[in-house]
Amino acid sequence: MEVLKVEKLYKTYGKTANRVEALKDVSFSVNKGEFIAVIGESGSGKSTLLNCVGALDNPTSGKIYLDGRDLFSMRERERTIFRRRNIGFVFQNFQLISELTVEQNIIFPILLDNKKPKAEEVEEILKVLNLKDRRAHLPSELSGGEQQRVAIGRALITKPMLILADEPTGNLDTKNSREVVELLVRASREFQQTILMITHNVNLTSSVDRVLSITDGVLTDLGGESNEKLS
Repeated sequence: MEVLKVEKLYKTYGKTANRVEALKDVSFSVNKGEFIAVIGESGSGKSTLLNCVGALDNPTSGKIYLDGRDLFSMRERERTIFRRRNIGFVFQNFQLISELTVEQNIIFPILLDNKKPKAEEVEEILKVLNLKDRRAHLPSELSGGEQQRVAIGRALITKPMLILADEPTGNLDTKNSREVVELLVRASREFQQTILMITHNVNLTSSVDRVLSITDGVLTDLGGESNEKLS
């Protein structure tokens, strides 16, 4: 089942001599449960793409559909609520709330929606992310890898249609980077979670379902055999 559809997406910054085409005629789709990596060098357009798909930035032209809903035909408030309920974000710099514990950070998106988290679901996520013994700790008491696991838990708790991971290993060492990607793969498999991850590190793409490459704003689908395609 198709969850995300991007059609003829363009994003342009500036005018005339200073004009920069960050995205050029980008089209692709993502099915439920797929884990897709978007690779590209700094300045290639991959972060711009993620921001548009996550409705954090408006495209210049083109369409983005999530579960059949046109994101940019919605009014701003409607789009904000839809994004909060249906898109989970995992950022490079974690973006945890320093005054909240591990468990409180994870359930925060549910509380924002004036709902009560289900205890069994919180326990399952803490178990999967190996954070049960850290649940009462503050972010300052955690390692970088642990903080990123909390961020993954926060993205998972609302059971979003789509998780967008923005260079989720950018601030981590090699060991923690592998562990974070393994956790994302596990989330995709066990929870049928749809994930779109951008990264400049091609070594982290061997376990994903499909790899997309972006260069100078142009997207190319490399398919699922990432090791062969990238070798």
